[in-house]
Amino acid sequence: MDIYKILKKLDTPIKVQNFLDGLPVNFEKHGETCYSPLSVLKHKKAHCMEGALFASAAFMINGREPMLMHLRTGRDSRDDDHALALFRGGKGNKYWGAVSKTNHPVLRYRDAIYASPRELAMSYFHEYFDKFGNKTLLYYSRPFRIKKFGTDWITSNENLWHIDDALNNSPHIRITPKGMRAGELRRASKLERRATEMVELKKTRNKGII
Repeated sequence: MDIYKILKKLDTPIKVQNFLDGLPVNFEKHGETCYSPLSVLKHKKAHCMEGALFASAAFMINGREPMLMHLRTGRDSRDDDHALALFRGGKGNKYWGAVSKTNHPVLRYRDAIYASPRELAMSYFHEYFDKFGNKTLLYYSRPFRIKKFGTDWITSNENLWHIDDALNNSPHIRITPKGMRAGELRRASKLERRATEMVELKKTRNKGII
């Protein structure tokens, strides 16, 4: 399998997103994974972090800077964190967009129309809620550049926990104002909650909207 040939063909963020949308979601039925891009192709499935790493590899091969963003929920949240692959676009590459692998109709692809990483992260806030309607997105990471990890990770047969850990431990910025109580945030309505029940692939466990 020539992974570089495949990645080279995915030369726009839209092509990368379309490719990832065609893969089943990795529900980690046999234990947690953090597949490399090569392993994603071998297993033909990916979860959000694996999709973000795959997209970053495609960006790198095609001359874009590979960057990740981590969206973090609260410690007591019943929802999951999420990972994105960032890209720049628009006139002068001034604007930010994101590729996102998810099973649900929200927290998906973002066109490069956002003036800053914070503006992009904020675009996910109102859609980011658990099955009870509680808004759970509290932090986002600064753009996390992965060129420092070289290129061996693209074709690794091992789980990429070192990149996952580094992203999780990177600086994060709080979204909600300091001191704001959870009760000040309105829960998503029943209609909004029903709208997120649609999934691309059913699974046995459903904690949130990732």
